[in-house]
Amino acid sequence: MKTQLRVAALLITGMLPAFAMASHWSYEGKDSPEHWSEIDANNQLCRQGMNQSPIDINKAMQAHLRPLNTAYADSPISIINNGHTIQAGFAEKAKDIVTIDDVAFQLQQVHFHAPSENTLHGKHYAMEMHMVHKNADGEIAVVAVMFETGAANEELAKLWQAMPAKAEESSALKQKIDVNKLLPADLTHYRFSGSLTTPPCSEGVRWLVMKHPVTLSAQQLKQFTDVMHHDNNRPVQPLHGRVIVE
Repeated sequence: MKTQLRVAALLITGMLPAFAMASHWSYEGKDSPEHWSEIDANNQLCRQGMNQSPIDINKAMQAHLRPLNTAYADSPISIINNGHTIQAGFAEKAKDIVTIDDVAFQLQQVHFHAPSENTLHGKHYAMEMHMVHKNADGEIAVVAVMFETGAANEELAKLWQAMPAKAEESSALKQKIDVNKLLPADLTHYRFSGSLTTPPCSEGVRWLVMKHPVTLSAQQLKQFTDVMHHDNNRPVQPLHGRVIVE
């Protein structure tokens, strides 16, 4: 079993962007978001960047975006507590795709923040899921889904059953998870250009934030926050003239 877990961790580590792995930055204390740029010379965009995420989505320009074109068929294979979030990773040859600007982006991993990082009209949701994709050129697109407390989420429950309680622990997922069921039925969304919300805060990320939330139970939310021990959301960042479209 230990060998399986090591293999699972290597699968996650090998295919995910470097920003997903644990390091000495934090969400609180001397290594909190306002100090990220001081921790590492590579983190200067966390302070100097002009297209940083998350943001408050208040006004949006009507661009008549088409609903998201997704083709998610595979189940994540492993789950890791990297000390910053709970993250589920997919097999390297998985074919879960979202098409943006006629370009295919492959789903790499999903992870969670509570409370939400992006806000809508100044409102934080209970939790936010980030579905991180990459295209053949290495460009990143994040599909963000808001969660509000209400009915329990059956697919989330499958993930949470395997949630590692301690940082740097991972486990193989034994149940298949239908990623489509973690999405709202209505895939209309807001779109803007932003960044990673964790160091090194790299910019040029395509953000697509779903307009409609899904639900999780108060108990499911508590299970996540009890494992994290603290909020794991970066504060909203200035728009600096960026346009949000819908």
